[in-house]
Amino acid sequence: MKLAKFDSLVSLSRLRLVQFLMGVLCLYLLFMSFEIPLVFKTASAGFYTDALPRPLFLESEEDFTDKSAPARPTDDPKLVRLAGSRTPPHRMWEYKEVSGLLFNESSFDSNASKDEFSVLHKTARHAFVVGKKLWDDLQSPQNKSDSEPELQNQKQNRTGSCSESISLSGSEFVNRSRVLVIPCGLTLGSHITVVGMPHWAHAEYDPKIVILKEGDESVMVTQFMMELQGLKTVEGEDPPRILHFNPRLKGDWSGKPVIEQNTCYRMQWGTALRCEGWKSRADEETVDGQVKCEKWIRDDDNGSEESKATWWLKRLIGRKNKVALDWPYPFAEGRLFVLTLSAGLEGYHVNVDGRHVTSFPYRTGFVLEDATGLSLKGDLDVHSVFAAALPTSHPSFAPQKHLERLSKWKAPPLPEGNVELFIGILSAGNHFAERMAVRKSWVQHKLIKSSKVVARFFVALNGRKDVNVELKKEAEYFGDIVIVPYMDNYDLVVLKTVAICEYGIHTVAAKYIMKCDDDTFVRVDPVIKEAKKLGDRSLYIGNMNYYHKPLRNGKWAVTYEEWPEEEYPPYANGPGYIVSSDIAQFIVDEFENHKLRLFKMEDVSMGMWVEKFNSSKAVEYQHSLKFCQFGCIEDYYTAHYQSPRQMLCMWDKLRKQGRPQCCNMR
Repeated sequence: MKLAKFDSLVSLSRLRLVQFLMGVLCLYLLFMSFEIPLVFKTASAGFYTDALPRPLFLESEEDFTDKSAPARPTDDPKLVRLAGSRTPPHRMWEYKEVSGLLFNESSFDSNASKDEFSVLHKTARHAFVVGKKLWDDLQSPQNKSDSEPELQNQKQNRTGSCSESISLSGSEFVNRSRVLVIPCGLTLGSHITVVGMPHWAHAEYDPKIVILKEGDESVMVTQFMMELQGLKTVEGEDPPRILHFNPRLKGDWSGKPVIEQNTCYRMQWGTALRCEGWKSRADEETVDGQVKCEKWIRDDDNGSEESKATWWLKRLIGRKNKVALDWPYPFAEGRLFVLTLSAGLEGYHVNVDGRHVTSFPYRTGFVLEDATGLSLKGDLDVHSVFAAALPTSHPSFAPQKHLERLSKWKAPPLPEGNVELFIGILSAGNHFAERMAVRKSWVQHKLIKSSKVVARFFVALNGRKDVNVELKKEAEYFGDIVIVPYMDNYDLVVLKTVAICEYGIHTVAAKYIMKCDDDTFVRVDPVIKEAKKLGDRSLYIGNMNYYHKPLRNGKWAVTYEEWPEEEYPPYANGPGYIVSSDIAQFIVDEFENHKLRLFKMEDVSMGMWVEKFNSSKAVEYQHSLKFCQFGCIEDYYTAHYQSPRQMLCMWDKLRKQGRPQCCNMR
């Protein structure tokens, strides 16, 4: 009886406890329903200033396509963020179209007046002033409407029809800077015929061509280069050499006449194919059934490819011998030749005076339609050039050719909390194809799609208005571009690096910050693992250079005014490196306080900043050759100088085979 009463009392007390908890929960939900709108209202009022366009808060990717970037004020003195100000903490789903790296015109005055970096600082200040005007012009509604007819005309010009054949005399070819423009590129079956005459050999003293020791006589040289170039690939850069055909009649290091063929993309040459007078091996792959190299008479050849004993044995058993014709080297000084270059199914074929000489297989990264120019330079008189069987139309060279506006390529929203790794990708305004290839390749990694890792392109403004218009549309659609508002300049790439640090610290609050280029393929998993090995220490990871000296002569020369020291500090090669967040925070602070020393080589600049940070707090330098500087190596972490098609090829191999493989053939 007592046990029954006790059970009833316990049940009653449990019921009352449940009722009490339900009541507390209802009061809490009621309180939050009033509190949350107030919090957001207060936060937005305190968070946003007039310094930048008000960010958009998006509920989904689809919402992004229906919203345009808000106009940035033009005359408001608050446009420029004062030195020492701090960008507020990160917010969820914040879209910043413009970098927070803004400053007034006097930002570099303290550095620009006395020291050796005055020229670069003045250039930076001028670039930001011009960039502000370009951005304001881009944001103006009147200019937007005025530019539409102009842009439409440009698109029509790009997509115009082309002639089936082009013929130039020698004088016409020379007057066109020795370049035959092929507006619509080549197609299967296209062929180009060149009639020319090599010069007689001349004495050569150029150290880039010959190396003479003291007492040596001058080397006699005669050679010429025929190149198929991608003239319309990217404006403002050296065009890629889709085919480099280089007959060396005299002057080759071997002392023999040779023909060398290759490709080059962004100053990165592929593996050369050298024809030296020996026929390609029987087991070597052919190109449309043709050997890569035909045989010609060499002065060290005894005229027979088989021994006399073998010849007599074949005669005794009654086997017929094939009659082999020996041909001389196809080019001779002062002798006219007719060369025909044709586009086959598997590669290019070169015939000289009606005889096949060499075939060069197509390499990953280029297609026939990219070959929009033929250049002939060197020791050669050109009599005529004739191109036929050309395509009469070409896909538009406008950005629409490269951009695939599909929602699956859009950047995912920023995460609510901090991120492990932020990857800033340096790009140029007109690199539409490169950015699209990155979106469709390694940026599709699951860690990036889930926003555990964030990647953004950092782009400065272009001098051409139509490029900026298309860039802004691209940024609004894909949501992965941060515009650094200055006029783009190769010597000022370093400003984009500072902008990457600012974004990685103030917008996404990343633990590690990585910088790479838009022609760098990144394997996200091993990159994060490499950083985590060092734990919470201050770190600087990449392909390190120690005791490098500035080049004082040549194309990449650095003057003593630009860099007075005899050595650079230790620095990681620019195509891919990682720094910890405290180093990035130091760089941003130094920039905002006008103390950051700038140098035109951005990777050296980073090494210089890390060295200064290291003087007050120890930095762990981590060297790895797997952050590849030139091309691609086995088991790479990053691979540089990858064309858009190589990016897709590498991603396809990584996805299907589960291990990294290069697509080195260009």
